Amino acid sequence: MNNLDDIASRIQERLDEKDTVREIAIKSSRAIIRISGGVVHCIHKGEEAEDMMSEALDEAQRLRSLLLDHPEISSSGMVSDAMQELTEAAILLSVYRRDDLPTPEELNVPYTSYLLGLADSIGELRRFCLEALRGGDTEKATRYLEMMEDFFQVIMRFDYPDALVSIRRKQDIARSLLEKTRGELAVAVSSKRLGDRIAALQDRLDKE
Repeated sequence: MNNLDDIASRIQERLDEKDTVREIAIKSSRAIIRISGGVVHCIHKGEEAEDMMSEALDEAQRLRSLLLDHPEISSSGMVSDAMQELTEAAILLSVYRRDDLPTPEELNVPYTSYLLGLADSIGELRRFCLEALRGGDTEKATRYLEMMEDFFQVIMRFDYPDALVSIRRKQDIARSLLEKTRGELAVAVSSKRLGDRIAALQDRLDKE
């Protein structure tokens, strides 16, 4: 048993390394989540978000490089959450710019993270829709609703156990948001049509 201390030392050295990497990964994941949230905030305010999106993508690349030899940390919840937030921000930015959606390969994120980020973006599309309604733009609101429906149809194609992808709760939330948004848009469109009719009638009466 002369090699016992040597074995223990090697194990400790490896675990110390993993602990250090884990701490760095936590900070990096938090930074990605924070920056991605800033991208979404800028989009809603109509502000430029390109530089911030690039910063989030660069931070994600550094994190992936750090975790090349630590797949167990790479697949952990904190890193997965960061990649979901990154995906959501990138998707919303592409929607805002009316570009094609970024692919998982372009973002270099796992397929499951991409899918969950796509599901989360439905809630932000609802915010776009409501903002358009508040501005009286039912046409733009309708376009965002159609995007919500398209995204919803995609995520509903995935019926797998939670061990593969934990999407069922997000599917339920998306369904509820979609139903609420449909109802709110229907009311707004009906109100606008009624208002237009009243305005047209009033215009005819004023001319008589």
